[in-house]
Amino acid sequence: MGRRWQYGRMRRKTIITDRQLWRTGVLLAVGITIHNIPEGIAVGAGYMHEPTFGMFVAMAILLHNIPEGIATALPLCKSGMCRWDSFRVATLSGLAEPIGALLAALFLKSFSGLIPGALAFAGGVMVFITLDELIPAARQHGHQHAVAFGIIIGAIFVFVLSGVFGV
Repeated sequence: MGRRWQYGRMRRKTIITDRQLWRTGVLLAVGITIHNIPEGIAVGAGYMHEPTFGMFVAMAILLHNIPEGIATALPLCKSGMCRWDSFRVATLSGLAEPIGALLAALFLKSFSGLIPGALAFAGGVMVFITLDELIPAARQHGHQHAVAFGIIIGAIFVFVLSGVFGV
């Protein structure tokens, strides 16, 4: 019981055991999807500015997307959703980013004068979300030192990455 056949393989049937945790996971997936659109704009605009710079931005965002994907999938998995379906939801939420990058690149190909504005918009959205939502929430839950260390480690990674890409 609780298993079904699909594509010739046994697969665990998803039975949600914690609806609140499932709702949290879905809300996170939707929020991350929306959050990934400006990140995609940053990648697309960075690439249109200079391909090396676009690759640098893409690599920096890719590193930050790993814990973001885990944070999306974990509540879904813990709510009773099978690991594979949780992984799929996290992956689908991440697909907003390359779509945003492609749309930004296509748009900016015709309006190249807007590249600096697109970069400023994407950077401003990400800084606002970080300063207005993420840092205060983390500090409110008693993670003051973890927030500081996370910012320092993130900055070090970006500095190293900028040296690797020469930007």
